[in-house]
Amino acid sequence: MGEFKVHRVRFFDYMPSAIRALAFNQPNETMAVARMDGAVEIFLVSDKFFQGKIIPGRDQCGIEGLTWVGERLFSAGLNGQITEYDLKNQRVKYTIDAYGGPIWAITGNQQGTHLAVGCEDGTVKLFAVNEDKIQFERNLDRQKGRIVSLSWHPSGSKIAAGMIDMIQIFNVETGQSIHRMLTDRGTSRSKECMVWCVVYLSDGTIISGDSGGMVKMWNDHTGTLIKSHNVSTCDVLALSVSRNEDSIVAGTSEGFVVQFQFISLVLEKNDKEWVRTRTFRNHTHDVRAVAEITTAVVSGGMDTQLVVRPLLDKIEVNSSASALQKIIFPHRSLVSCARKAGLMLFQYPGHLELWRLGESEGQGIPGSSLLVKTNPEKLLHLKVKGEDHIRCSAVSPCGEWIAYSTASSLGLYRLHCDNNNISITKISKIPKVLSSAKLCFSSDSSHLFSASTQSSVHVVSLSQSGCKLVGTLKPKSGSHQAIHLLAASEDGKWLASANSDHEVHVYNLQKKELHCTVPIYSSAVSAMAIHPETNCLFMMHADQRMFEFSIEQKQYSDWSRSVQRNGLHYIWLERDTPCLNVMFNPQNPSHVILHDTYMFCIIDKSLPLPDVKTQFLNQLTLKSLPKEKRKSESHAFKVCKTFREMLHVELMSDQSLVVVERPLVDISTQLPAPIKQKKFAT
Repeated sequence: MGEFKVHRVRFFDYMPSAIRALAFNQPNETMAVARMDGAVEIFLVSDKFFQGKIIPGRDQCGIEGLTWVGERLFSAGLNGQITEYDLKNQRVKYTIDAYGGPIWAITGNQQGTHLAVGCEDGTVKLFAVNEDKIQFERNLDRQKGRIVSLSWHPSGSKIAAGMIDMIQIFNVETGQSIHRMLTDRGTSRSKECMVWCVVYLSDGTIISGDSGGMVKMWNDHTGTLIKSHNVSTCDVLALSVSRNEDSIVAGTSEGFVVQFQFISLVLEKNDKEWVRTRTFRNHTHDVRAVAEITTAVVSGGMDTQLVVRPLLDKIEVNSSASALQKIIFPHRSLVSCARKAGLMLFQYPGHLELWRLGESEGQGIPGSSLLVKTNPEKLLHLKVKGEDHIRCSAVSPCGEWIAYSTASSLGLYRLHCDNNNISITKISKIPKVLSSAKLCFSSDSSHLFSASTQSSVHVVSLSQSGCKLVGTLKPKSGSHQAIHLLAASEDGKWLASANSDHEVHVYNLQKKELHCTVPIYSSAVSAMAIHPETNCLFMMHADQRMFEFSIEQKQYSDWSRSVQRNGLHYIWLERDTPCLNVMFNPQNPSHVILHDTYMFCIIDKSLPLPDVKTQFLNQLTLKSLPKEKRKSESHAFKVCKTFREMLHVELMSDQSLVVVERPLVDISTQLPAPIKQKKFAT
């Protein structure tokens, strides 16, 4: 497997933001997730919940609600504005002020013609969804209290609105309130009952969740309560209904999710009612958003984790799809390493940090800890101007250049190191077209590659005097999707790009033209790199499959074809976190180094692939065998699970490994205290 000196880095204080809203798009099988810092993430449900797109947030731009209208995504928040997103270029398309104060709820009708928002001033405002933009149409009857939650009737003719102590039903055509249903405050008469969430079913049933911990079913025709369920001692914060309306899930502030099903209590009878059937305890804090999709319940909240809980009664085959999945970290790296200079760049939402690695004394046996000779040192804290959060960043291999991009601008800096005196110079004359979705430096640090809109890549020449745009690389496919991965070859001849349409293009940098396009695979590319000796492009996909493509021969390599013929081991394929980085060991060209959140792996292409009957995790078994038998029992995959949750792994020029860990225990200690729950015998 090889021996490496490992720098275990735990001073990157990455803190994910809490989840505030979820919206599931059934036709496209995509899940939109809104976080407290205003960021919106798009997950590909059918592609192992890979995080396909990220739209960074902005300061003081929290989101309260999220909704799909066809293939268009809208959000609204307490700043009183409605936002539509440009999903192709992964940025905000435009914002419109609703002029009703803070917006607490937003929802679109199933017909895709109108948006409704609930405002602080007591109005429900209707917006017509036009082809290019939304347009205010009218207000429904104004109420005395704020509108906290909204739900359209599937026909689009009525809207249910949750408020303080009541639920209002509006006729959309006339704009008048046709029913007012009062909620019970329970034992605490002095405390208001806040209706946090409502769901309107096609048969006229309205489901509500309130601050009294109750889930209630109402009849919209008579305006009366049908049934109530006490599910929590605290608030019910979110509701979601299945597509065929036979199941409802509710998220509570105690951290659990409750499922109700519309079933008959007596066999072979048609008298159905809503019955509480399951309780899922996968969160430690408030569950602020839930969504029931085809085969699972998705939930998120203050503990920052997106939890995918499969519904086993809807899964026919026992496979990886039936396993609980928790998505903790982004599926893109927030760390960039200057391999030749021993520097690391950490990306936070509003600033960058540059650190120098420490040094150790002497040598040790495998698994031992070395004495620290020089401690890691923070060299730079670079704060970003403006409200936009950082979209991507990179440090050059030599450590002299730092680049970052927001949705509106690109920043480029030159770093000067003189006897521990650090200074930076901002490069002021940067072409305006260089706002980037992904940044990458060439191996000799002479060029910066900036992924732009419509899958194009700008090539920027770097010199002592500044920078200059020397060319733009464009694919022939005509794709308008943004690029999320770039990989440059060591010899400076090739550049590969991967976009959200699963297209991988390879460019000849000397001729500044498209060289070839890799055959499109159904799963998104999660990591890729070009081998420094063979110039083969190695790609990892979200479904855990791997391909090696010979750039010069424009075809898959023999090893890659062997992998496709023989297949990969089921233990490898059932992993639920994508690989985030691909590296190569210069001292052993047959080694490919990969990592995801939980494991670090070396693939030795000179060894046979493991078959179904082979023990996949066999390191301990090999250690117990005599040396002469080890080779016959070895296979290509060597997996290490020594490290805690990993954000990044990088092989430096001195053959040392940098492993950036972020243990979940460290994250949980920075979360607000959960609601105290009484436990048995306490």
